[in-house]
Amino acid sequence: MTDSAVHKGGKNGGDTSLSLLDKAREKDQTAWERLVHLYQPLLARWCSRANVSEADALDITQEVFAAVSLKLGEFERKKEGSFRSWLKTITRNKIVDHLRQIGSGPAAGGGTDAKNRMENLPESEAYSLHENDAPEEQSIVYRKALDLIKTEFEANTWQAFMETIVGSRSAADVAADLGMTRTAVYTAKSRVLKRLRDEFKDLLDDS
Repeated sequence: MTDSAVHKGGKNGGDTSLSLLDKAREKDQTAWERLVHLYQPLLARWCSRANVSEADALDITQEVFAAVSLKLGEFERKKEGSFRSWLKTITRNKIVDHLRQIGSGPAAGGGTDAKNRMENLPESEAYSLHENDAPEEQSIVYRKALDLIKTEFEANTWQAFMETIVGSRSAADVAADLGMTRTAVYTAKSRVLKRLRDEFKDLLDDS
């Protein structure tokens, strides 16, 4: 299947003018699964940095996505800031709630340790909302976004994009290696970038 065929409906179907976030707001199941795929690595990272056990992290992740599903229609970029920061705040609150629940239980269940972790969490440098984490977190989401759209493009189109954007190589060098014209390389790059913008509007741009 050609790139253009996919973009007109193709594998995702429906109106491709709607972003992933818009589709998820409309309760589109496929869009929701893609949103989870996009951000699950960040949730795992945040839980790990808060010293949450792997088992607890799975519970917290489910709680976070359940809350996002309910509140997604209320998310407004102008009011809340970036989607990533909004999601991070929800995750942090769920971690605090989870540790509070554990801390209120029997000491044999690790209550004392959980209580101390909960009390220290708001000031914890390991789980702050400082923006010095933003570039790495954006990179994680960007890579997952690329994973989601890779199969929509022919091999040469995708390789031309990866070599020029991710590999920072010149269009002339990439064209020579792939047996393409420079115009074809520029076109390939533009197609993938447009697809990223259309699908992940308000998700990849954290400015």
